[in-house]
Amino acid sequence: MAAVIIQQQHALGRPTTPPSSLSPALKVHRSSPIPNKHLPVCPTGPSPADFARPESPVLRSGHDQVSSLLYPPFRYQTISSPPGSRVYGIDARELAEALEHQASQPLPDPIQMYPWLHGLNPDNHIQLGFFSSRKRTQRKPPHVWRGITIVKLGGDLSKARIQGAVAPHEVISATSRFLMADPPEGFSVRNFQIQTAKLAPLSDIVVYGEDGVDRAELLAVAEEFTNAQAAWRFKHDPMQERKPYNTFVLTSSFSEFEKKCAPWVAVDSRGRLTGRSMDFVQWERQEMCEMSSASEISANIWLGPTPDYILRPGECSAPDPSQFDLLIEASDLASIPGPRFLATIDQKLEMSPQYIEFPSSGSVVLPSGNTREVEDLVNTLRWIYYLAHPEPTEVADSQGDIEMRHHKKPCRVLIHCADGYTETSLLAVAYFMFAEGVPVHDAWLKLHREKKRNFFAYPTDVAFLSHIQTRLLQESPVNKLGHPINLTDPNWFLKMDGSLPSRILPYMYLGNLNHANNPELLWELGIRRVLSIGEAVSWTQEERDAWGENNLLYINNVQDNGIDPLCQEYGKCLKFIELGKNDGTATLVHCRVGVSRSASICIAEVMAAKGLTFPNAYCFVRARRLNVIIQPHLRFVYELLQWEEYQNQQRKLPRQRAVEWPTVCREIALLNKPYSRH
Repeated sequence: MAAVIIQQQHALGRPTTPPSSLSPALKVHRSSPIPNKHLPVCPTGPSPADFARPESPVLRSGHDQVSSLLYPPFRYQTISSPPGSRVYGIDARELAEALEHQASQPLPDPIQMYPWLHGLNPDNHIQLGFFSSRKRTQRKPPHVWRGITIVKLGGDLSKARIQGAVAPHEVISATSRFLMADPPEGFSVRNFQIQTAKLAPLSDIVVYGEDGVDRAELLAVAEEFTNAQAAWRFKHDPMQERKPYNTFVLTSSFSEFEKKCAPWVAVDSRGRLTGRSMDFVQWERQEMCEMSSASEISANIWLGPTPDYILRPGECSAPDPSQFDLLIEASDLASIPGPRFLATIDQKLEMSPQYIEFPSSGSVVLPSGNTREVEDLVNTLRWIYYLAHPEPTEVADSQGDIEMRHHKKPCRVLIHCADGYTETSLLAVAYFMFAEGVPVHDAWLKLHREKKRNFFAYPTDVAFLSHIQTRLLQESPVNKLGHPINLTDPNWFLKMDGSLPSRILPYMYLGNLNHANNPELLWELGIRRVLSIGEAVSWTQEERDAWGENNLLYINNVQDNGIDPLCQEYGKCLKFIELGKNDGTATLVHCRVGVSRSASICIAEVMAAKGLTFPNAYCFVRARRLNVIIQPHLRFVYELLQWEEYQNQQRKLPRQRAVEWPTVCREIALLNKPYSRH
């Protein structure tokens, strides 16, 4: 696997790409195992001072604070009265009712929440200068937000966890003060990691513990929060103009809550996931496996993710021995197998399934000529082919007649890697070229369009396969007469960096500006419409005329700056996509990088077309964007949660959100953490 440099979320430089320099000989480059994705840097566009601010989205919800069953708290019993404040008791049923009520309340208007939610630390002059250099009122906490923050005593969230619960240290300091969440330096419109702590002071606090917890401990922690609320109010609301926030203690045991309010339990008392709560990591994995599930790309050759019994030995049921005879794992630590090794494996195949490794995509660069390594590669492809297509053997019967018999049954071969599409691309494309006798550009298209495989390849893979394709086609069993091969790669392939636009739905692709500026590639993929979000294509007039202006839509004045709203464009964009769907064609949705503005439109379409909640649609699109992580910024995600509310209204369903804003942000931050360097 070629090294992928992981970008810090608030970095301002360009994303690093795999090495493009070509080695004079075929080599396998080693790198430390790191996640095979990267967080791309999304340009923020011009400063807001450079243009007039667009109007707010149409999904307004007013300027009043959302209602809460926890305010006023008079219906709840006072169980402690530390100086200057009170702690209230709340039972299981009352807490569940309060949570359900909160989820049904409309989110406040984004104008009331931004740019404050981006994080406006008074010492962070870059962030302040971009968002609120002239408007100090924008730095004040909004009056309209009233949330519920559930805090578990001890902070062990691996069991007995109520939905949305956090550990005390995530929101409060040892000195009983709410944490200062805003980053003191750097610039980012994707500060998902600060939202839980940032909104805790604008929330009622509910403290609970596991069964058998000391009541005195619960009260002590609750009183720490009342002190934090008083200190925050003294600093930010000295005139007491806003409704006060209060602290509660769950008086029911967790067992009682688990029994009476099961829908609100994320992890039960034994540490088992209930499946009723949002776990973005688990959902992304499920979507990834569904998207890349094993399928046959050539006779008896399958491509897909590593089977669970290999990824988690001992945790999964034993494999079906008849499923695959040979499993080839693409690994960045592997070398191209030599003939002696393959001969040994060949003998063992008669007794049991075998496992071998092959270099991962991005790890092989151009050879200088017909090196030993190239010979080993061709020999490996030939060996795999004849395992899948064993040659018949001539046998003389008693009459002396010759008949052909197969002395071996065809082997079923699985080419696999963890995600089912990244590390395996080099071997899969090379084998497809060899077995089917097609040039590299046809292999790319056929695997994607006919075999319905989503895959990612590095620029080095493109260069390498282009270089050796003549040799592969000459050696291909399809070319039985050994005719000389003369190839010319089409223009669209010469302009391609290895990645295709991501197929999100059969009629909708997500891509970047480079994809959009390769209209020949789009046409080959069956794409006939292009939706440009904030970034215009650089097409010739001849290309525009050939496609037709009605098949091109440019949404202007939407920068990825955390300020420009996008949801007011949902209707126009989704109607444009639907027209292509009705015509039986596909639409490319793109912006500059293909991860924020265009990804948000794709999420909105998935929510509308498939009836999914935002969390489900986010994981659906994220899994299908392949090697690049989608990164809609905070405001776009906020608008998509409002879009979920709107979709529920349109379907005559309860307005209730699947997951609350702080939890959504917390889960996204946890998802991105492995791919960020801090």
